[in-house]
Amino acid sequence: MHVVTEFVLLGFPGQKETQNFLFSLILVVYLLTLLGNGAIVCAVKWDRRLHTPMYIFLGNFAFLEIWYVSSTVPNLLVNILSEAKTISFSGCFLQFYFFFSLGTTEGFFLSVMAYDRYLAICRPLHYPSFMTGKFCVILVCVCWVSGFLCYPVPIALISQLPFCGPNVIDHIVCDPGPLFTLVCVPAPFIELICYTVNSVIISGPFLSILGSYTLVLRAVLRVPSGAGRTKAFSTCGSHLMVVSLFYGTLMVVYVSPTSGNPAGMQKIITLMYSAVTPLLNPLIYSLRNKEMKDALKNVLGLRISQN
Repeated sequence: MHVVTEFVLLGFPGQKETQNFLFSLILVVYLLTLLGNGAIVCAVKWDRRLHTPMYIFLGNFAFLEIWYVSSTVPNLLVNILSEAKTISFSGCFLQFYFFFSLGTTEGFFLSVMAYDRYLAICRPLHYPSFMTGKFCVILVCVCWVSGFLCYPVPIALISQLPFCGPNVIDHIVCDPGPLFTLVCVPAPFIELICYTVNSVIISGPFLSILGSYTLVLRAVLRVPSGAGRTKAFSTCGSHLMVVSLFYGTLMVVYVSPTSGNPAGMQKIITLMYSAVTPLLNPLIYSLRNKEMKDALKNVLGLRISQN
């Protein structure tokens, strides 16, 4: 029996010109993502005005995005230029672990950031005493640690399955769906476990975010001042845009039935939430937030002198 020791990640097949264009485009997106999120991390670290829970969460979120995009895009870029397009068995499952763990951590951070906005808007008098520096650090640690504890068991189960036939993965990352199609024997129980874990991990934080913003919306609509409502919506608007981008694409792939979707569409959607969304996040947060814009100007050396 032939045992698979490496996989072939097909990625985006095409003519050499198309491959070169894709490589250049994805490389630019990757570098801009590192620059944008790195600038936010530096702004939060160096500007004392941003040493508040909301910006501490945002700084960690930006730092997370750097690692999230780096878990797949560098390998994708190498894959585009490579003729063999191979990835080792252990390398495939290592990418699987970090990509999914970092994505899970991102969902947890989005949930915590929504909870923070709920406390700030719905419980403003109790917010300073409740969202203390110590509690903020605890929430950050819980997000990071719990995000990396969700997938060791599913990955261990899948990696122990017999892979003895074809080794071609028609995707841009090592994903459980395509991996299950390469297993020699049916494994419906393990597939069910993985689908359940994915659904709980995605739906849990999403429902938490939905609950937080439902309460925020109720509180905002009770504000008598139009200016107060505008400020509250502005504070939450950028976060809601990021949540919509991330969960919109994620649920299409891992929660909704996708067996009828062509592989090309799966690749494009995966590229959207793994590479494009991390690029848009710093733009969304910085363009809609005056404090962040001022801090970024300082970090990038673009501070405009005031008369």
